[in-house]
Amino acid sequence: METTLGAFAAGVSDRGRRRGVNADAMALTATGDWTIGVVCDGVSMSPRAERAAQVATTVGAARLAAGLREGVLPETALEDAAAHAGRAVSALAVSVDAAPACTYVAGIAGPEGIWCAWIGDSRAYWLPDEGTCLALTEDDSGQHEALAPWLGADADDSPARTRSYRPQGPGRLLLCTDGLTRHLSDADALRAVLTRVRRPTPPGHGPLDDARALIGYALGAGGQDNITALLIHTDRPRRGY
Repeated sequence: METTLGAFAAGVSDRGRRRGVNADAMALTATGDWTIGVVCDGVSMSPRAERAAQVATTVGAARLAAGLREGVLPETALEDAAAHAGRAVSALAVSVDAAPACTYVAGIAGPEGIWCAWIGDSRAYWLPDEGTCLALTEDDSGQHEALAPWLGADADDSPARTRSYRPQGPGRLLLCTDGLTRHLSDADALRAVLTRVRRPTPPGHGPLDDARALIGYALGAGGQDNITALLIHTDRPRRGY
């Protein structure tokens, strides 16, 4: 699946080489000066995992857009959207023992910088054109690196964690699932893949090409899981950040 938002944001999701169903989901939208992305990964051991991811991305993106339109602080909007997404996923459960579940990561880019919120092990990265790349999230995991918080009726009430960053120049905010990061977990390695496909930059090259390149790398490395990469390009000088 592919989605684009103008010439500055795009996402690609692929079921990979070994999965019969793609339980990843993504949403991309904008309101005012804000660009919004949400990526979720259905927990494979839960029933209707793909439905959980679809509901969480749809509800999370819509709630984020509504909050930002109302002038809510970005951190507050992100926390509120994640909570609403969690309640929507919980409502899918027949019982606590039959509860759809998913991870969640959301990112927003606007005039004052970039923000992200997450629950689980889906990730956000800042990949500048020049300078230091950053992992903006830290995986939520418990004993033996098992997934700890997630969205679903059988999850605890842990709130989403948030982080903000003010870029000093142009770059890309990447939201992705572990189908990508199991093959490319280092922020510099992620940018290196994009640098290779952009040098020299062909006419018309954009974020969709970058997202396709990341998915292609993961597929070439085995594609054991569903893979999703969503990129929001920011251009600080052009937008006057």
